[in-house]
Amino acid sequence: MSNQSPFGGRSPALFPVLPKGEVLATYATYFEAQEAVDQLAKADFPVKQLSIVGNDLKSVERVTGKLTWGRVALAGAASGAWLGVFFGLLFFIFSPAGAGLPFVLAAVLIGAGFGMLFGLVSYGLNRRRRDFTSTMQVIASNYQVIVESALVNRARNLLHGHVADVAAAPLPHPSEPPYSAAPPTEPPAAPPAAPFAPPSRDSV
Repeated sequence: MSNQSPFGGRSPALFPVLPKGEVLATYATYFEAQEAVDQLAKADFPVKQLSIVGNDLKSVERVTGKLTWGRVALAGAASGAWLGVFFGLLFFIFSPAGAGLPFVLAAVLIGAGFGMLFGLVSYGLNRRRRDFTSTMQVIASNYQVIVESALVNRARNLLHGHVADVAAAPLPHPSEPPYSAAPPTEPPAAPPAAPFAPPSRDSV
C-alpha cells in the first residue's frame, strides 16, 4: 500500500516488502549474485526489475585476537593521537597568532596520552566480561536473484547464453602416425575349411 504525497504522487511504503517475481538463480555468495546482475546490466537488461534477496541471515562474530594491557594502551594512544592531530591542525589554521608546529606536536602528545588513559580504564572495567577483539558481520546462507515473471526467460537467455562452447580437438602427437580420412580396409576373409571325411574300411 502506498501513501499519497503532498505533491500528488505516491510515496513508497513505510514498511519494506519482499520483491515479487521468479527466482532467476541462486548463489552461495553475494559477490556471485552481484556478478550476475553486472552481466545483465552489460547486456542492456532493465536491471530495475532485478532484486538480490539474502536468505537465512546469520550474525557472525569473528574473533581477531586477545586483548592485553599493551595492545589496549597502543590502540588508545593511536586513536587519541589522531584526535590530537585534528584539533592541532584546526588551531594551526584558524589561530590568529599563527600557532607553529610545536603546538601541533603538543596536541598530538596530549591526545595520545588521554586516549591511552581512557583505553586502559575501559579495559580495566570490562576485562572480566570481554577479553578479546572481534568484528561483527551479518551474512546470508544463499543469495537469490529475483526478476519479474515477464522477463525471466530473457534474463536466463542473457545470463546463460545460447551458444555452447565447442572444445577444440587435440593435436596428434608427433610420434603418432598421420591421420587418414580414408576408411580402413577389412582384411581378406579366410577360405572355408574342407569338410572332414571319415577313413574307409579298405585302408584299415
